[in-house]
Amino acid sequence: MEGNKFQRISHQQSEPTRRGLLKSDLAAKDGEGEAVVIGGMVLDINATPSVPAKPRTTTPGKVRYALGGVARNVAECMSKLGTKPYMISAVGLDMAGNLLLEQWKSAELSTEGIQRHQDIETAVVCNIFDGKGELAAAVASVDAIEKFLTPEWVWKFSWKIRSSPVLMVDANLSSPTLEAACQLAAESKTPVWFEPVSVAKSKRIASVAKYVSFASPNEDELIAMANALSSADVFSPIKREDIHIKLSVRSLFQMLRPAIQVLLEKGIKVIVVTLGSDGVFLCSSEKHEFDGLNFRDVKSHSFSRQLYEIVNSSCHRNGILNVTRSKGSFYALHFPALSASVVRLTGAGDCLVGGTIASLCAGLDVMQSVAVGIASAKAAVEADSNVPAKHCLTNIADGARLAYFGARPVFCPSTL
Repeated sequence: MEGNKFQRISHQQSEPTRRGLLKSDLAAKDGEGEAVVIGGMVLDINATPSVPAKPRTTTPGKVRYALGGVARNVAECMSKLGTKPYMISAVGLDMAGNLLLEQWKSAELSTEGIQRHQDIETAVVCNIFDGKGELAAAVASVDAIEKFLTPEWVWKFSWKIRSSPVLMVDANLSSPTLEAACQLAAESKTPVWFEPVSVAKSKRIASVAKYVSFASPNEDELIAMANALSSADVFSPIKREDIHIKLSVRSLFQMLRPAIQVLLEKGIKVIVVTLGSDGVFLCSSEKHEFDGLNFRDVKSHSFSRQLYEIVNSSCHRNGILNVTRSKGSFYALHFPALSASVVRLTGAGDCLVGGTIASLCAGLDVMQSVAVGIASAKAAVEADSNVPAKHCLTNIADGARLAYFGARPVFCPSTL
């Protein structure tokens, strides 16, 4: 199908009927498709001091370029795990754009959806890290993503979105572009994954929540999203520095539970709350979302087939979902983080999302896929780049097993 055969979506059209994401829905799609990723491609300039930095003077250390951008990182991680994504983005005719596109072409990924011309100034972020790999400060110049990733550009690739097994969007997109992409996905019952990017941008969920099937916020983004969907600042961020003892997983869940419930009540089916060194909460209002949701109609590649076979054969249901849900509550599991030799923490959350989506595309269920995502995040923090140069299947599978069998239900108060 040619790109000019699309039909633009009117904001005056009736809202598409919400759908259950069961295997039968996905099997109804015609033929195989490529996962579509829409969002930022960014050049990161990473500065790491070798001694404690002092203000108003230079500090010795290392400065390196890294290929970044939330959507780009997610897509690259997916490609390293055998799922070839179709990227829709924008870069300029400049050094940063050249570096980003050279890597994309070398990975044999399509550049058709990547807009490029002289008026675009490629997005660049300058990061300053402390000695522990934590981000100390950053300056972002990413206006081009909102300016040039327009609804009109996304509509040109409507045929790709409609044939895709999943659409992943990052919140670097403007609200009109998010709405355009999500409406196209809703027309063909394509599941949408929303990646919040930051606290400020996570609030853009308000205009598209009714289309979103998956969301992957951290704690602060979760609170911001719940407030945006509540149209009021109902929830306050958890200030861990004010808590002198380490929170238990159960206590942390109870503090986040009301915000999680807001997102589920707005129709988001699966929420992956990233907790850093505390792991991940996987939440859904329906148990079948853990059991039966996958994207088996995606194009299959050698690595993804191997990933499916080795993880599916070793990660069988171990009874952790045999719990009784109380009225008004939901299913929530805690997956532990894997111990790692940390080099840099940027890219970990993006690789968790990329690993999870790639695994769903390979045919694994949601729990297995999140376990692979956690193993992918571990590989990311142990690498210098945002996404490791390559993934070792054995290491990913071993990490996934540890995360999978370490998962435990998080009970609501009434079920304790």
